[in-house]
Amino acid sequence: MGQSRVRVGVLSLHNSKETKAILNAVDALGHVPEWLREENTVVHFADDGVHLRPDVDVVVNRLLLSKTDHPLEDHGIALTLHAVRPMLNSPDATSRAAHKTAAAAVLARAGIRTPETVFALSGDLLSEFRPLFGPSAVYKTAVGTNGRGTWCVDEQESFTGKVGTNRAFLQAFVETPEQPRDLRVYVVGDEVIGSMFRYAPEGDWRTNVALGGTVEDASDEVTPDLLTLARDATAAMGLDYAGVDLIEGDDGWYVLEVNPTAGFRGLYRATGTSPAPYIARLAIERAGGTVDEERVRDLAATLDDSEPACAPTPLSYVSDDPVVIGLTERVVVSGTTGTETVVGKADTGAERTSIDIRLAAEIGAGPIHTARRVRSGSVKSGQSRPVVDVVVGIGGTQHTVAANVVDRGHMTHPVLLGRDILTHYHLDVNRRVDDREESGETE
Repeated sequence: MGQSRVRVGVLSLHNSKETKAILNAVDALGHVPEWLREENTVVHFADDGVHLRPDVDVVVNRLLLSKTDHPLEDHGIALTLHAVRPMLNSPDATSRAAHKTAAAAVLARAGIRTPETVFALSGDLLSEFRPLFGPSAVYKTAVGTNGRGTWCVDEQESFTGKVGTNRAFLQAFVETPEQPRDLRVYVVGDEVIGSMFRYAPEGDWRTNVALGGTVEDASDEVTPDLLTLARDATAAMGLDYAGVDLIEGDDGWYVLEVNPTAGFRGLYRATGTSPAPYIARLAIERAGGTVDEERVRDLAATLDDSEPACAPTPLSYVSDDPVVIGLTERVVVSGTTGTETVVGKADTGAERTSIDIRLAAEIGAGPIHTARRVRSGSVKSGQSRPVVDVVVGIGGTQHTVAANVVDRGHMTHPVLLGRDILTHYHLDVNRRVDDREESGETE
């Protein structure tokens, strides 16, 4: 293909299978894929222009704004790249679609039916409108994914305007006959790639595959009007590709959601078709390149979400002369109002560092920017823990991390070092800071 090869960057800070599938499809179509991640991406503004590394001709936006602790920061990354390169699923369209009531407002303005919804900024106001919805209603967080942050509520429940740090709203519960189901239609450009029914698992009303829902090919049952509705919803949101979720009520169909980062595995399982080559084709054509249409169809018959050859080398490598830390280490923790030196304990089983609630208050850790549900001990359902920014220093090296705030008053160490910090070190579990102090060793 020579000079006509297009360089397609896929912007994704998560290790998602969908991102890998798109990158592999770009490569299989004879063009050049680049995975834009923290490890390799630089935007350099200079007198002679703007330079992007790795340099690409077009960007496919796969940022998962509903799964990040810093959605505004990730949105800013997408805005920066969108200003210098063409982008599929623009930052503004993606953020609107990720916020459910913002999406409902756009769809309503376009004349597209959504279930009756009330978005109020206080719980009292939400409760005032609860009688509109009858015996059952849906209470949702405005930002959420995989069916989480969604509850079916009765008339006696009281409501808050927020769940954790996320705004919440009420929506009509659309009853479906027999087993609860909805319809997902995957749209790329102005083309429908496939459609499937999603069925809720036994004892649940949510159809998300991530929660155990089952899928079934809907291509023989879906009508042209529904496919047109899915395309119209995608266009109204300003998205280049999306999974459109629809549900049928007594008086017709409604659009539930237009998902800019919908997964591929459920659709592939139901239909035998992967959206990845079609997204890759759209990106290549957006940058002026060409593809073989028959090759796109052939590739779509397989979901290749293996590790792509273009995956950048992780920044969290271990050098030839690694720093070794012990099971316990003296660490310096800093917040917005203070700094304390304490002994922290390493825990390779913890993804995220944790800090005791009293220590967090002393140093002014924060602000609280999200709340995460984690499993702990015998609590099967998990506990909701606030997450704050804190600076942790070890041996003169500082790490700014988003740490869980927990009550560690009954534990020896007020800080638990998770893999977000431990990935930078070699861990010697036989070494402890207390042992070195007793033997007269210095740190």
